[in-house]
Amino acid sequence: MLTLILTQSSLEIVPSEIQNHPSVTSYCKRNKKKSSEVLLDNSWHFAAMKGISNEIKRGRPDIIHLALLAICSTPLYQQKKIKVFVHTINNQVITLGDQIRLPKSYHRFQGIIEKLFKEKKIELSDLKLMELQSMTFEELLNKIKPEKVVGFSTEGKNSTFEESAKTITDNTCIVVGGFQKGHFEENIKNKFDQIEKLSQNSLETHVILSRIIYEYEKTIFM
Repeated sequence: MLTLILTQSSLEIVPSEIQNHPSVTSYCKRNKKKSSEVLLDNSWHFAAMKGISNEIKRGRPDIIHLALLAICSTPLYQQKKIKVFVHTINNQVITLGDQIRLPKSYHRFQGIIEKLFKEKKIELSDLKLMELQSMTFEELLNKIKPEKVVGFSTEGKNSTFEESAKTITDNTCIVVGGFQKGHFEENIKNKFDQIEKLSQNSLETHVILSRIIYEYEKTIFM
């Protein structure tokens, strides 16, 4: 089975050092939530985020929402031919169950993920939809045990979606960054067997995923 990892994903609860910042507390007051239980989102918490470590890779949960919608809408996912993991910037891993239906509304998605961070799993009639565990990228790869790990980045070797898809096999793990700006950290890049650049332009995460999955589907369904 093909595996996909969204790594260093911009998905986390508001860190403790900024939970009392006015932009956070006012947001929580309006929405009747606790600052220790809401997702960090630079749309609302931009002022609070100024100066926090690794700022450019944080506070964009919408990136993950769009990416997961793109993945989970594909025939590949619906036919249980791809396993999806979200590795966060804080070394937590979300495992998606088979054939889950994610809400298209960002606000509903936000509520589900906030619940997941609080309760560590989301279940429906004993069916595990999502699970959250503390896990590094390396530990996740050791769990998956893929034959090959392929990363997609503007720092990689020039390729195309079509050419890259032809080299993907059942037991390949493809890795895409779940953040807005920047590049993979060295300890993650070092785990790649190859790293490829699929466009001369910097493409958004959900666009990369939609196109590479489509090209891979063509190799196995057509």
